[in-house]
Formats: sequence, structure tokens, C-alpha cells
Amino acid sequence: MIKCIILEDEKPAQEVLKKYIEQTPFLNFQGFYESGLHIPLQALQDTELLFLDIQLPGISGLSYLKTLKNPPKVIVTSAYSDYALEAFEEEVVDYLLKPFPYERFFKAVDRIRNLIAIQQQRALSKNVFVYANKAFYNIQVNDILFLKAEADYINIVTSERNYLILDSLKNWNEKLKGFYFLQCHRSYIVNLDKVSKVHGNLVYLNDELKIPIGKTHKEQMLQSIKS
Repeated sequence: MIKCIILEDEKPAQEVLKKYIEQTPFLNFQGFYESGLHIPLQALQDTELLFLDIQLPGISGLSYLKTLKNPPKVIVTSAYSDYALEAFEEEVVDYLLKPFPYERFFKAVDRIRNLIAIQQQRALSKNVFVYANKAFYNIQVNDILFLKAEADYINIVTSERNYLILDSLKNWNEKLKGFYFLQCHRSYIVNLDKVSKVHGNLVYLNDELKIPIGKTHKEQMLQSIKS
């Protein structure tokens, strides 16, 4: 269950959101507030999802969001589209324009559910065993810089050493689902946590290693780093 609270000062909008939340099996309604100044710190720390209106008394929704050091995931609910760009710059997950149907609401919260599932998966499984040189090695996933396809083999490159194993990039794309990895070229998968910059058709890892970006992968790469 995903705990959620509503920050909204209009009663009709509160009731619509509450109704939508209560008919969604994986959401747990924790309460609503009419101003960010009224939300207790503990309530904010306990919630995983905040439905945030823009026009609020005392302090606007986005101004309030900017004061939070570790905010929960946020879905903006507003009658105005003017603030969408600013909202996404604050890394909100979605922006719902009032009035919105349940189908649009569900699409937004389902994205939240998927993001939380990915984070939980990453937290539970942070290492992987590989067989190389007649031995099994335990590798911390976040130590991997990139993977390179070499004929029928995969070269797993970490900050400490390389592991050449009999496998394919396709298999490793599946293994690394839920982690912050992306295939940027037909021969490369990179750890996005290690990317220091993207320039032209190159990905720079830790400011030193240069990995090519394939034409068919460039758009996905740019979308991933922007989001």
C-alpha cells in the first residue's frame, strides 16, 4: 500500500481525490491539508505520495515543495497548465489538469507504483554473482561502470577489474531491470549513476571513460537523463 496525503484547499477537489484514492486498491489515504504550513513533519515523513495543488493559501504548492529536502513522490493537481515546466523542474512525477477523470488519475498513480517497485527491487538486490576464470565472483551492482559485448562474451567493467563472461547484452538488460542502467549502443550498457556528462555522441563515465551512443539509442538516452 502506498501512503498518500492531499494538499488542496478546495473542498470539491479534496472529495474527488479522496474518492479516487479510496477506489484504488494500492493507495492508502492518510488525510488532507489546506496549506503546506499545516502538514506535521512526521506526517510528511510517513507518506510516500503527495497530491499537490498549486494555488494555496499562505505559500504556493511549488514554493512549499522547494522547501522540502527529501520530499515524497509528487503528483501536481492544478487547474492551470502554466506551472507545468516549473513543476517538472522540481522532479514531480506527473501533472494532472483539473478536472481529470479517474482513468487519467490511475495512469499517474500507476507510474508511482512502478517507480516504488523499482526502488524496492534495487534496495533488496544490490549484488550479482558472475562466473569468470573458473570461479564465481560477487559483484556489487553499483560498482559496475559499463558492460561491453565482445562476440559471444560480455566484458563487465568495474572500478577495480574486468570480468569476461560467456553471456549476451540481451540477458544482462533483463538482469539489470530495476537498476539504473541503460543500453546506449548495440554493444554497450552503462551505469547511469556513473555518467558525468553526455556530449555529442559520447557518454563520459567518471569524467574519463568515453562510451559511444548509437543512433537508435540516443533518444532514449536523452530522455532518461532528462527525467
